[in-house]
Amino acid sequence: VQLQASGGGLVQAGGSLRLSCAASGGTFSSYAMGWFRQAPGKEREFVASINWSGGRTYYADSVKGRFTISRDNAKNTVYLQMNSLKPEDTADYYCAAKFGDSGSTRPSSYDYWGQGTQVTVSS
Repeated sequence: VQLQASGGGLVQAGGSLRLSCAASGGTFSSYAMGWFRQAPGKEREFVASINWSGGRTYYADSVKGRFTISRDNAKNTVYLQMNSLKPEDTADYYCAAKFGDSGSTRPSSYDYWGQGTQVTVSS
């Protein structure tokens, strides 16, 4: 499975961005999907996950109420809508695929990773 993330950029605090992650080379609906982020000098951290059908989502406390993960299995794409962005959201954002129904907060649980897309939030 190949994952291609896009949609990052520079935005002012309070603004919004939508990240996309397009999958190819596998049966997309067989995978739970996750978004992680990594700021300079910090470990990769969990942001959000979604199960294969999109019926179950899970968020890190730091983004709950501001970010929304969704997926379109017909388009083999997972999205991360980010609203009310804060400077502390600045990081490289990565999408990941985990075979099976449920997502996970642990990076080691995921089987495939996309390249990062950079998000910078200015104050």
